[in-house]
Amino acid sequence: MNLPNKLTVIRVLAVPFFVVIYSLGYTVLATILFCVASATDALDGYIARKRGLVTNFGKIMDPLADKIIVIAAFVMLVEDKKVAGWMLIVILAREFIVSGLRIVAAADGNVIAAGLSGKLKTITQMLAIPLLLLNNWPLGNSFPLDQVLLWICVILTIISGAEYVYKNKNIFLKGGI
Repeated sequence: MNLPNKLTVIRVLAVPFFVVIYSLGYTVLATILFCVASATDALDGYIARKRGLVTNFGKIMDPLADKIIVIAAFVMLVEDKKVAGWMLIVILAREFIVSGLRIVAAADGNVIAAGLSGKLKTITQMLAIPLLLLNNWPLGNSFPLDQVLLWICVILTIISGAEYVYKNKNIFLKGGI
């Protein structure tokens, strides 16, 4: 297994540790773990492209690893009433739809690459989650950056989901829908 794929696997394995650490009340440590795991997303992609180590495993597992840690964090934040449940439902629906499209495309030998709106969505998630975990530290009540980023994230989730569906409508048409 090459280094980028190892980083992807480490990101997935970090999820239960993140959940347990956060559940035990070690919010700062859990946030650091989330940030380190999130940083491996950019790192594994960079290494894979630079060294020519792009694999089918990486193409499929890298976006799934991102979704797993982000969804785990959002579930914890909904449980703590820092994120509205409907926001998580929107995020989950988009992720299931896009993942489904990718699976159907992969069955035909095609790869659906992440678009700009999807990448921006991921970036805003990775920025919003630590702020939400840490109650908007260091800004506190001075400016609700955590909530601003959360709303941007939800809006980008809807936009990027619609973009994926529109750009790949042929997958639905091939399926007889």
